[in-house]
Amino acid sequence: MDDSPQKPEKTADSQSVRPAGLLRSSLLVGCMTMLSRVLGLARDVVIAHGFGAGASADAFFVAFKIPNFLRRLFAEGAFAQAFVPVLSEYRTKGDMAAIKELVDRVAGSLGAILLGVTLIAVAGAPLLAMVFAPGFYLQDEVKYALTVEMLRITFPYLMLISLTGFAGSILNSYDRFLVPAFTPVLLNLSLIGSVFWLQPWVDTPVMALAWGVLIAGCCQLLLQLPFLMGLGLMPNPKFGFKHDGVRRIIKLMLPAIFGVSVSQINLLLDTVLASLLQTGSVSWLYFSDRLVELPLGVFGIAIATVILPSLSRKHANDSGDEFALTLDWALRMVLLIGLPAALALWVLAEPLIVTLFQYGAMTARDVDMTAFSLRAYSFGLLAFMLIKVLAPGYFSRQDTKTPVVIGIKAMAANMVMNLMFIYPLKHAGLALATSLSAFLNAGLLLHGLIKEGVFRWQAGWLLFLLRLLVANGLMVLALFYFSASADQWLAWGLWPRVWNLTLLCVGGVAVYFFVLILAGVRLSHLRH
Repeated sequence: MDDSPQKPEKTADSQSVRPAGLLRSSLLVGCMTMLSRVLGLARDVVIAHGFGAGASADAFFVAFKIPNFLRRLFAEGAFAQAFVPVLSEYRTKGDMAAIKELVDRVAGSLGAILLGVTLIAVAGAPLLAMVFAPGFYLQDEVKYALTVEMLRITFPYLMLISLTGFAGSILNSYDRFLVPAFTPVLLNLSLIGSVFWLQPWVDTPVMALAWGVLIAGCCQLLLQLPFLMGLGLMPNPKFGFKHDGVRRIIKLMLPAIFGVSVSQINLLLDTVLASLLQTGSVSWLYFSDRLVELPLGVFGIAIATVILPSLSRKHANDSGDEFALTLDWALRMVLLIGLPAALALWVLAEPLIVTLFQYGAMTARDVDMTAFSLRAYSFGLLAFMLIKVLAPGYFSRQDTKTPVVIGIKAMAANMVMNLMFIYPLKHAGLALATSLSAFLNAGLLLHGLIKEGVFRWQAGWLLFLLRLLVANGLMVLALFYFSASADQWLAWGLWPRVWNLTLLCVGGVAVYFFVLILAGVRLSHLRH
């Protein structure tokens, strides 16, 4: 798993390079993602300490969430799901010239689209802020103006990070997972650095965060380029909307924008509705979502990143049995990690939030409100992870229509439940609606794969589930028994909080895996 640049003739044009096992690759991506998420939590601790859950924090989170949402569509969502299968098909033909031509044409076409979108968005920032945060426009002119000003700085990040995602998709297709997985670390380092070193140089302190986002986009793109050169696939951008490969990618991508990103659209709709609620609602949802994103990114997205190129190659080679085995392996891995992670977030909501965020400007009430929405989001964590690994079962076969239909159903259900839950549960009702709609999405995706005969249950599922239930039940009992009350956590200082949370997390993990081992589960049994 060497990500160092290599000579083109020994890499890009060679089909003899054997990919690492899915488990090994998933662990590699997971470790890099863990580093990124830990630094992301450190970033959020710094932001919470400096800005709390007030008006300036609300404004930044909206200004960052809009381009970040679109980044998930272009960079790691619909674009990757459409581009990787087509690139994998070109690879099976072994024609290096055709691969390079595809990369050049995609780079030029994607770059032109992104540049146009960025210019329009920067010019129309007041309208974007009004659409995505109507509460700011109607209720707080200062917060609205600050959002517009920051959005003009943060939106170009979309173009930079989407091109980074394009480069990362190429590297992932050639089983070079390390660099793309490490790249998000630079965003967190940039935002942390902007708070400490850039903030004194700007008139409005929170503006330092906006500039940190833009700086991060430049650094992330530049990091990828030497490794593309090592593969002999450094893009020479050319317009290519008439190129056969580009047309196929666009055809796959347009519906995939909706199908693969439903959960992100739901989260963005949560932000729109939360802007109409009391001040702090956007920030409470943000901080709780960040905690859910830790296991989702470390495990769910890591597994999805690794299996998409593998599934695409298996489909191109007509390996139906191996295709089904890969999906089965991915589902087991998600349940093995996702279920205990969701339960731990539910039980340890207050300890996690107090330990990570409750300093400086963040109040005890902010802790209670954030914990409320964290529990609602944690309920849907397993579904969020399942969507990540089930969607590639469609996109690897270049089927984008089915996920679109499913996405429309989940979106409609989410909006209905938003209106049902927002009045009694406020911001937490929005989180609960997102979680429930995610289960609907995941269930329909799985049902479709089974109906089409693409996914087949392998032997041993009943015993596997029974072992998981026993291990998770004992872990939850241990966490409840040893955890202190919320008042005690608030009364402790930094180091007692860190020490006790560490003991709880390590103890919970130890109980869980010890019970699994006693029950007969071995990691080697899950290796694909």
